[in-house]
Amino acid sequence: MSEIDTHTSPNILPVVDPHSSDPKRSSESILRRRIRKFRRLKRGYWSFLIIVSVYVLSFFLPQLANNSALVVKYEGEYYFPILKVYQSVEFGQESVGQPAYRQLRDKFRLEDEGNWVLMPVYPYGPNESLLDQPGFPPHPPSASHPFGTDDRGRDVLVRLAYGFNISLTFALLVLIIGDVLGIAIGAMLGYFGGVLDLFGQRTIEIWSSLPFLYTIIIISSVVVPIYVPGRLQVLQPSFWLLVVILAAFGWMGMTYYIRGEFYREKAKDYVGAAMVTGVSETGIMFRHILPNALTPVISFAPFTIVANIGALVALDFLGFGLPAPTPSWGELIGQGMNNLSKPWLVFFPLGVLFTTLLLVVFIGEAVREAFDPKEYSRLR
Repeated sequence: MSEIDTHTSPNILPVVDPHSSDPKRSSESILRRRIRKFRRLKRGYWSFLIIVSVYVLSFFLPQLANNSALVVKYEGEYYFPILKVYQSVEFGQESVGQPAYRQLRDKFRLEDEGNWVLMPVYPYGPNESLLDQPGFPPHPPSASHPFGTDDRGRDVLVRLAYGFNISLTFALLVLIIGDVLGIAIGAMLGYFGGVLDLFGQRTIEIWSSLPFLYTIIIISSVVVPIYVPGRLQVLQPSFWLLVVILAAFGWMGMTYYIRGEFYREKAKDYVGAAMVTGVSETGIMFRHILPNALTPVISFAPFTIVANIGALVALDFLGFGLPAPTPSWGELIGQGMNNLSKPWLVFFPLGVLFTTLLLVVFIGEAVREAFDPKEYSRLR
């Protein structure tokens, strides 16, 4: 049989045996193959890049969107309001308190005496009431305020941007704390089993039977009176209090999955080999079994983030969430419900919320498909 010259016949491709294994690919770990598949799922991969990029950028919002100047040059000296709080009298203003840096910038431009003010790209703060606008708030979108202002005259675009950072940070913290609790408890129940598993399951069932939303509303609405000499101060619910409350209810679902994974994995040969070699039970649980039981944790993480963001928005909307004047999507949506004739207070907060949750859901779908255990099963 004559040999075919592939150089002279470009349309003829060499036949590849489907049962032959590529040594390079066979040596590649399952995790690397899953990451490579996730990158091929363009919708989820690009959504991941967008969310991560915007989230990282949101930590620089004080330098990008703020009513405080970055640098001030006044009478030959440089001031950095972003690092230190200055008083108005230090820059020749008659008002008391923090300087009005935008007015100061305009004044220096008119005087042209070598003084200047460097403002952020978007020179409005999240809690600044813009009382110099014509009419009464909320003000409609304009060139200076593309998303308009809320019922207190605060810029909606800035509050949505700061609210994105707060909402995603909140969701991630609840996810981490809840998953750590769920993994630890589920691992103990699945590994040791027996009486511990029996009583643990009953305790989880009782705790999970509590009405989630009502319990959170009751706890978050409880105020703690603190006596200060001369007056009684009230401690309102804070960001961290809400994180702890939601994490206290968010760990139970992951416990069931980790418990099942540990029941399955502890019966395999590598666990018996680790026991024979004298590895401690803690080492077997968290160094040997846990890495093979993390698929449900990774697969459900994006959807848990969606649920956590939704819970925070719902609590803020109902008035049991973050204390004022914290920038909040739920609080803006509540303003929109009370001002239905001001469509920008409804459209823009709901639009940002919808876009964020949609991107996170796209990430979740891609992660779930990339981590599908059937993809790399030997039984396929």
